[in-house]
Amino acid sequence: MLLATTYQAALLLSILSMICWGSWANTQKLSGKWRFELFYYDYSVGMLLCALIAAYTFGSMHGQDLTFSDNLLIAAKRQMAWAVAGGMVFNLANLLLVAAIAVAGMAVAFPIGIGLALVIGVVLNYMLNPQGNPLLLFGGAFLVTVAIIVDAFAYSAFVDAKAAEALKAFTPDPRAKTKKPPKAAGAARGIVLSVFAGILMGLFYPLLEMSKIGDTGVAPYGVGILFGVGVLFSTLIYAPFFLNFPVAGAPGQVTDYFKGSLKQHVLGLLGGTVWMVGGISNFVASSAPQVVQVGPAVSYALGQGATMVSALWGLLVWREFKGANLRVTMLLVAMMILFLAGLGMISIAPLHAGK
Repeated sequence: MLLATTYQAALLLSILSMICWGSWANTQKLSGKWRFELFYYDYSVGMLLCALIAAYTFGSMHGQDLTFSDNLLIAAKRQMAWAVAGGMVFNLANLLLVAAIAVAGMAVAFPIGIGLALVIGVVLNYMLNPQGNPLLLFGGAFLVTVAIIVDAFAYSAFVDAKAAEALKAFTPDPRAKTKKPPKAAGAARGIVLSVFAGILMGLFYPLLEMSKIGDTGVAPYGVGILFGVGVLFSTLIYAPFFLNFPVAGAPGQVTDYFKGSLKQHVLGLLGGTVWMVGGISNFVASSAPQVVQVGPAVSYALGQGATMVSALWGLLVWREFKGANLRVTMLLVAMMILFLAGLGMISIAPLHAGK
């Protein structure tokens, strides 16, 4: 199978992962009013299909060496179960994240949710496989935590300002004495969904690391397939639940899936494919030989640099904070500076190991 054999290759794969993980949510945005629960059926299928294609191409190269199928024959059942479990935990986290995007937008859901996942993931992965300078790793994680708090304040202030504008613009009809001003949606729901998504998202990657430990561990391409199986299987459980107990709007039916357009279904498949390209890149990078790998904690952190990619999509392309006042704008700028500084400290941590 094709693996990274140099530090540069592992780093480039981590950067590719960052771009893919930060861009897949655009497919949900492009799907218009298509419910995220229905979008997710195609999304999960796209993930598994991409993992299978990667395994039977890159994972089957160099037949004289161990291929992904050879590895699955000798992998322990417990290790394989950890990879499937990782997919199921990730899936619930990602559904909550997608729900947060639908409610609050990419520029809120990703910095809060994935930022929190980054902090949890760095700590847990370092406990499983300590690599890099701990002062830089945990110092960077602290800055990311501050960035999350700042982003939450920015979103709350933006929502409050919009509510105040709507109330100011409201002019009641004197003939309708009982008419009340429109009730504005608060910021709490989007923030809470993002926080819960982040907590769960921070737990899935250590499960994948556990699936790769030892001589009977699962290789990265096998991890991708088992992870995709866990995602697709759990979607059949999670998506109907979210349809019946929606975070926004009226309850829906699974049969509504067949009312989607070809474009909406293709966008769902594309979204899952983009995520899994980033996922396979990340799994391969973190499984490189010990002397050249960037380490699971760093690989995961660089992958979560997707937070800034997605935040930029939300701010610059989708204009999710359009009309924000100076205070909110300054908070957003501070959030991005803190986040980038934290990521920078985490990314250079392996270069200063033992110092």
